Amino acid sequence: MEGRYKMVSLNPPVCDFDWKAPDFNLPGVDGHNWALADVVGEKGLLVMFICNHCPYVQAIRQRLVADMAILKRLGVNAVAISSNDVVNYPQDSFEKMKEVASDFNFGFPYLLDETQEIAHAYDAFCTPDFFGFNAMLELQYRGRFDDQGRDLTPKPNATKDLLDAMTQVAKTGHGPSHQISSIGCSIKWKD
Repeated sequence: MEGRYKMVSLNPPVCDFDWKAPDFNLPGVDGHNWALADVVGEKGLLVMFICNHCPYVQAIRQRLVADMAILKRLGVNAVAISSNDVVNYPQDSFEKMKEVASDFNFGFPYLLDETQEIAHAYDAFCTPDFFGFNAMLELQYRGRFDDQGRDLTPKPNATKDLLDAMTQVAKTGHGPSHQISSIGCSIKWKD
């Protein structure tokens, strides 16, 4: 049990190739509002639905920051969006988001989707849920980060599914045909 709520692990659907990224305009922990056009890189964009309290996200944060720095050098930018209900999950509040972004030195905008409108527009299922777009903002990857799950101890031979897929997108504009869906905690929807 997670507080008084049961933690539910979900697997989102795999990639719907060429689906276009919905626009957004959301507040970031850096004090700026960010829209889709503000974050897209020359070679693509990774939109990540994450949160602070999910053990699946907690398990990858350090590696996520490192991999996003590699992708940025390849021309693929990233943005993280938290859409959880902050009333029932105060650890996902905007103030706590600021702390996590600072503590883990996020090199990408971390945005709050308080109305949950953007999570619905993307049909986000869980945290983490990754949407990898090419330069034309066509979906090319919707899969897992790696094969480690929520184990905090790094596996010596862990796959790099997300990094490898988005590197391929940066080089070719197309994602891999074989993708394994992500796994994570359900998005905490408002009543």
